[in-house]
Amino acid sequence: MLRLRHFGLPLAVVLLALPAHASGPLEAAQLDFYNARYEASAAATDDACAAGGDVAACEVRTAALLFQIKRLVGQAKDKDKAWKDCANCPGLMTAFRESLARGQEVARARLKQAPDDDEMLFLLGKLDLNYVWLQLGTLGHKTGWSEYWEARKALDKVLERQPGHVRARVARGWIDYIVDTRLPRGTRWMLGGGNKKRGIQAIREAAETESEFFTRTEARFGLWDIQVREKDGAGALATAHLLLGDFPENAELRKFVDAQADSTR
Repeated sequence: MLRLRHFGLPLAVVLLALPAHASGPLEAAQLDFYNARYEASAAATDDACAAGGDVAACEVRTAALLFQIKRLVGQAKDKDKAWKDCANCPGLMTAFRESLARGQEVARARLKQAPDDDEMLFLLGKLDLNYVWLQLGTLGHKTGWSEYWEARKALDKVLERQPGHVRARVARGWIDYIVDTRLPRGTRWMLGGGNKKRGIQAIREAAETESEFFTRTEARFGLWDIQVREKDGAGALATAHLLLGDFPENAELRKFVDAQADSTR
């Protein structure tokens, strides 16, 4: 039987000989991110987020900073102690908050001028969720509920107007899954409810949808994370091999695959 370990994703990348889908600075940062080179990804998006007000860059940067913190805190049961023992975490948190605030500020201002801008609305929701997942999933803090509701409403509005928006389907699927599996019943009700089965199905369908390279990649990493969480050994291994085809330098995927091989010997 496969013994599964969750090494972290969601979600979850060389300037020489970049593939065709990594033709610009943001795409290069995404490539770093999905190869689990989070430090490089965060550094590559710093100027575009802080000085340029590029909301998409802020979203990638906050995700990269989140995963740096997640890697340092790890799976420790005592997350407060792990945080206190982490010398680099406060600096990373400061950088995360600054990039989050910058992205939110620009996104909200643009939405006041163009409330029907679904891509900006999605990015605002995704920024909010990066904060919620950092607090709830990585640090174990039940906070960030205003960001949660802003994200949920934003994603629902995007999907109402664009049911086929793949990234919004993935993000909304994670809300359904996390609310149903990580929160007590009373809290679930207060947060509008969740649905594990619906969340898994949404992410699986998104991963199977033909879409732009990094959009499909995000969905596939989401599916892999879900499969690991659900102890779907065969499925997680198949998805990991698929992802390694595009991201052979991802040490976390390689570690997972090697661990599964060791468990069957």
